[in-house]
Amino acid sequence: MKNFHLVQEDGVYKLKKENAQRASKIIDANKPEAIKEARDFITEQGGGSLKIHKNKGGFQEERTYPKSKDPRKSKG
Repeated sequence: MKNFHLVQEDGVYKLKKENAQRASKIIDANKPEAIKEARDFITEQGGGSLKIHKNKGGFQEERTYPKSKDPRKSKG
């Protein structure tokens, strides 16, 4: 499964594939819109895991797209 990170840098959101230097997608939008665009991008790529980071650093949450690819059963 592909892992992506959504981080805010330089006033925009960047969607980066895990261990990549450059962003796969740059999103100039608010956080909820950035999450939607990231979800659509990941789904188009065949699915994967999205790790959302807080704007001031740190980890916020992880989501799997599509949900059918979630490797574990959880209430989250």
